[in-house]
Amino acid sequence: MNSSSSPYRIIAVCTGNICRSPMAELMLSAAFLAEGLDGQVMVDSAGTTGYEAGRPIDPRAARRLAITQLSSEHHVAREWKMPWFRERDLILALDVDHYAWLRDAAPDQESMNKVRMLRSFDPAVIGSDLLDQGIEDPWYGGQADFDAAWQQIHGAVPGIVGHVRKVLRQEAPRRQLIR
Repeated sequence: MNSSSSPYRIIAVCTGNICRSPMAELMLSAAFLAEGLDGQVMVDSAGTTGYEAGRPIDPRAARRLAITQLSSEHHVAREWKMPWFRERDLILALDVDHYAWLRDAAPDQESMNKVRMLRSFDPAVIGSDLLDQGIEDPWYGGQADFDAAWQQIHGAVPGIVGHVRKVLRQEAPRRQLIR
């Protein structure tokens, strides 16, 4: 878990880091800001591949985020790095292939335990089969597919915020002792 001086770190992971994971990153960052937790929680994103590294967010994802006044103009796609298993507290896979890839790549059980499906926090699918928790890649479709991905991510955001709030409350006594 994170130390008392460092924020709780979350990373969202998809394939190329230009559609789903940056949408999740920006939506979660906005939610933590709205909850007054922005200094205590940091969110970023990455892709399991380097196919899109260095590129901006997909314009269709940017357009969907802009509807809710979320700016994505500074996003630059990047590939997952192995040290992030240790540096992140929660690793959110956007689909089952990312989940499997991350769990297979995890260097130890502690790292593997950090990997969760993003939608496993959505009350509509909690406890359902992993295949039903995935968010299909909207890149191959049109704007409606990006809208659907946004809705699926949006459904999980309150659960993720609640989870992190609970973790931070549990860590609060340790933080007080360390100070």
